[in-house]
Amino acid sequence: MEIDRLYVGDAIEIMRGLPEGSIDLVCADPPYNLGKNYGNTIDKKARRQYEDFTRDWLQSAAKVLKDNGTIYVFMGVRFISRLYLILEEMEFSFNGWITWHYTQGMGRTKGFSPRHEDILYFVKGKYPTFNLDDIRIPQKYYRERNNMKGANPGDVWQFSHVHYCSQEREDHPTQKPEGVLERMIRASSNPGDVVLDPFVGSGTTCKVARSLGRHWIGIDTNPDYISISEKRMAHSTTLFDSVDPRANRTPLDSKSRS
Repeated sequence: MEIDRLYVGDAIEIMRGLPEGSIDLVCADPPYNLGKNYGNTIDKKARRQYEDFTRDWLQSAAKVLKDNGTIYVFMGVRFISRLYLILEEMEFSFNGWITWHYTQGMGRTKGFSPRHEDILYFVKGKYPTFNLDDIRIPQKYYRERNNMKGANPGDVWQFSHVHYCSQEREDHPTQKPEGVLERMIRASSNPGDVVLDPFVGSGTTCKVARSLGRHWIGIDTNPDYISISEKRMAHSTTLFDSVDPRANRTPLDSKSRS
């Protein structure tokens, strides 16, 4: 099976056709089972059916992932704890629970409005790639003990949604910001590595991977979404319209200076 290509079809079946141990990084944004309309499918399964689906695609991903490879999985609050347990029961090792905080979201009058999504960060092995120097953000203060090359961004990430009025916005209900995928790909892969997105949607992962010098594979069951991804891949511009606001800060002194 070729790399640097988009595939239409079932992610589980297509991953079964990939060579074992051929993928360095998996970035997955599977359906959350919330009843969303994805064009040719409605995202609504019985709970046990959805759990079986999750196990099946994760087993396929585990097979193609290299030893010490990394997997990031986006998930909504209703299934995130169960997903964590499923990943832990398999051959993956926990490496982080990332909270993606955004400033806009659905308004509620009875209860707190949701303003975040979660991303589980697991690895296959004990020695995963983690390029901290590639994702550092400016320090908040000057201190001798701080690495003034920048700070670790931590596990709470602030990136805005891809707004409907944005130039980057595509006709997809759950499009993720390029900046979020950029951080994952920079941190957990190297130039020349292969990045797989088994639920590629609007093609964000593949577009960012290519712009960072990685090889890529994208899969989706909906041919319309593959067409959207192909159009995005035809353009060389990577917009990154959503960035971590800390990236532009200037370090401050912890004490007044004369």
